[in-house]
Amino acid sequence: MKEDLWNNFHIQLSAHYIVIIAMCIADYYLLVFLSKYLPYAKHIFLRIVADIVGITVITLTLLWLFNFLIYNVLHIPQEGMPSFLIKFVFAMTTNIPILLVLELIHYFQSEQKAIADSEKAKRKVLLFQHETLRSQINPHFLFNSLNVLSSLIYVNQENANKFTKALSKTYRYVLSLTQQPVVAVAEELDALDSYLFLMRMRFENAFTFTVNRISSSEHHKIIPLTLQLLIENAFKHNTATEESTLNITITIDNDYITVENNIQPSGSTDKGGIGLKYITQQYKLYGKDVIVAHTEQLFMVKIPYIQS
Repeated sequence: MKEDLWNNFHIQLSAHYIVIIAMCIADYYLLVFLSKYLPYAKHIFLRIVADIVGITVITLTLLWLFNFLIYNVLHIPQEGMPSFLIKFVFAMTTNIPILLVLELIHYFQSEQKAIADSEKAKRKVLLFQHETLRSQINPHFLFNSLNVLSSLIYVNQENANKFTKALSKTYRYVLSLTQQPVVAVAEELDALDSYLFLMRMRFENAFTFTVNRISSSEHHKIIPLTLQLLIENAFKHNTATEESTLNITITIDNDYITVENNIQPSGSTDKGGIGLKYITQQYKLYGKDVIVAHTEQLFMVKIPYIQS
């Protein structure tokens, strides 16, 4: 009997390595599956239980295949072979270190990816701030503002003084955002008042602006200049006259802050400024989706809160 076992040793060893390779592959896919649907960050205890159950199922399945290969395919006699329980214990002591090694490799790769993603996110935030600042100080914006200011100086010096202060406050707010990745809705609305004052001096009664506070969510956080940039887009892409007013409404509720305006296409080819595309990209960095919807009469953007 020992001679039979020794003569078949190379067959058993080959089958053993086949099982080990299959075990590594199965453990890898188990790790990928659990990392996607049950990561440690979500629930550590359940993840450990799932790991144990997973490798137990893998071990039992591979042992059954191993026995089938040895006894039914290669027709090696069962006499003198270890019992199924011994094989199971041996397989588990082999499988657990394999999974642990894979977990460690996955952990370090995840850490490196997280660091890389963090650096990428920082670069995107810096790019956003740069593009935002550039959009606010572009020659077109300055030209219009200075033209209005020049007219007011001769017509109404009091309004010219107010206009200068509002313009200064708008720029001061933009420059203060370097160290603020998010701001409170209340702070954003306060800064928006200065920008809207500039627009009122320029467009006079050609537009209306309304804020509907459905819930007290003004302490929630959003990305800076979101509201101002959306309103800037509304003016850029629509006509605003006293005969055909541009109506802008901001609605604050528990889940979103919504900016909407009636559609009156201006036909302008000017595509400058930060745009809705940049805003959408910035919210994606926080795992949030900006909802854009429009009909023939109405354009609406729903902004999710970054922090509640």
